[in-house]
Amino acid sequence: MQLYTLNPLQDGRWDDLVSSHPRSSAFHQRGWIEALAKTYRYRPVVLTCAPPGVRLSDGLVFCEIDSWITGSRLVSLPFSDHSEPLLNDAGESIELGEWMREERRRHNWKYVEFRPLSGNSDLSSLLVPSQSFWFHSLDLKPSLDQVYGNFHKSCIQRRIQHAERQELSYEKGRSDQLVNEFYELLMITRSRHQLLPQPRAWIHNLIGCMGENAEIRVVRKGSTAVAAILTLRHRRTIVYKYGCSAGEFHSLAGMPLLFWKLIQESKTEGMDEIDFGRTDMENVGLTQFKDRFGTLRKRLTYYRYGDYGPKAGSVFDVPATRALFAALPHALSSRLGGMVYRHFG
Repeated sequence: MQLYTLNPLQDGRWDDLVSSHPRSSAFHQRGWIEALAKTYRYRPVVLTCAPPGVRLSDGLVFCEIDSWITGSRLVSLPFSDHSEPLLNDAGESIELGEWMREERRRHNWKYVEFRPLSGNSDLSSLLVPSQSFWFHSLDLKPSLDQVYGNFHKSCIQRRIQHAERQELSYEKGRSDQLVNEFYELLMITRSRHQLLPQPRAWIHNLIGCMGENAEIRVVRKGSTAVAAILTLRHRRTIVYKYGCSAGEFHSLAGMPLLFWKLIQESKTEGMDEIDFGRTDMENVGLTQFKDRFGTLRKRLTYYRYGDYGPKAGSVFDVPATRALFAALPHALSSRLGGMVYRHFG
């Protein structure tokens, strides 16, 4: 079996596969891949069994990261919570192993990374586990009353009821104003968590490249934005990708209200599921927050080919570095995020 490569931003066959394959997600969409390429200068490539001109029935999408800081590597896909291999035949894994072995040697990649959502049974003989997260999803097929009834009574239901009494205004869309409000809250939130914010260009490119498949939701107290979320859409699934808020307004319960609005609207639009995204296993607070919406939680594990040594610690885990990030002015932290994020996809 011969393998071929294609550029998913230039070959319409990839769009056709993503629209029809049962395991595709928002992270396979051309818009997501284009935003990665435009923001971080990654080179996207799809590996497939289909020769040029033949309709795709399978495909593995990667981005090549060329970094002098963290090393060159192939990742499927950077900054994506998950990226299921769109394979059809277990035999394809044999050819894939030979391809990875040759290409890793030729390009001097540290490793090839996969982020499968449903496991890696077809590839298990080739890969080793890298890191694990919690993954949460919410089934929207029950009635809205049933979904609401599964919320934690005091931590979610009462918080939503409290927010509804605060006379908060709500808006969703893709306007420049919403993008700017979202990004200001993102910088506040990342500073509070002692992290660098993603570059502003990343949010602009996501909204621009994904079109109607990306939306921002904001709640305001008066004219002040107090909480916001950014979501993606793929067929009948909504993906919660980013959330942010102003700490001094947490008592208003803007975030629980935003998720309730998202759930209500998703039900109205006939969605089947909300993908609540991945969570670091050490982040007990965020894990509990997602659990309390009645979500299903399972383990999400990433796998690598190559780089089998112990995982090195990150400079971003050093307390002094994190304290510095928290102290930086927002304009400077945003600029620094734009410089370094491409090295850590």
